Amino acid sequence: MELNFKIFGSGPALIILHGLFGSLDNWQTLARQFADYFSVFIVDQRNHGRSPHSDEVFNYQLLAEDLFQFMYAHSIYEAHLLGHSMGGKTVMQFAAMHEDMIDKLVIADMGIKKNNRHHDAVLDTISAFPFHIIKSRKEADEWMTERISDFGVRQFLLKNLVRDPGGPHEYIWKFNFEVLNRDYENILSKIESDYPIQRPALFIRGGESDYIRDEDFSEIKLLFPNAELSTMEGAGHWLHAEKPAEFFDKVIAFLLP
Repeated sequence: MELNFKIFGSGPALIILHGLFGSLDNWQTLARQFADYFSVFIVDQRNHGRSPHSDEVFNYQLLAEDLFQFMYAHSIYEAHLLGHSMGGKTVMQFAAMHEDMIDKLVIADMGIKKNNRHHDAVLDTISAFPFHIIKSRKEADEWMTERISDFGVRQFLLKNLVRDPGGPHEYIWKFNFEVLNRDYENILSKIESDYPIQRPALFIRGGESDYIRDEDFSEIKLLFPNAELSTMEGAGHWLHAEKPAEFFDKVIAFLLP
């Protein structure tokens, strides 16, 4: 599995992983800023962005192994890891399997617990998307507006809509919806380890998000004894996009000596 990636800057490695239905494109602006301090790798996880699609069971063990193979292929033997949402669980699973290859971890708005279903409206919309009648992004947005009222969520999804000149319809999704929908329960699953992970970890949550509640942090500390929790007030689940300057400052303050 040769994952699609981009690299910016030089110095110690910082690898950034996006969330469900995301891609490396979501992180390019911040990656260029982090590049003043690090060699920044932004990566499309399998079944997302421009990385290959696969019919294998989609779970965090598989994604963590993809990350291991990526680091091995690029001669990265230790790195800072930053993951948002699903990407956060990928890097936590990687820490449980390959802690020796990590310097510090940053987890953006994701805990270790099994998550409740948050995406049913999105899954239903993607599943029902009428490729046979959609001829433009404007038409796609108009159709989606009747089902998803949040402008930001619609624009996030529409970034995954790409033209397919050789296909039967004008557009296709970049992500592998069939597999992501099939294995959605795996994406919600809890991260577990046979032993505590000692690497320093910063959990940054959005104050308007419920992905990490106050009562969740005691369980996080059992798995990550050296974890810190920081809250970005007024931000939701996409905290890095809503308040990029504040997010950048928090990450840099944690990663730099």
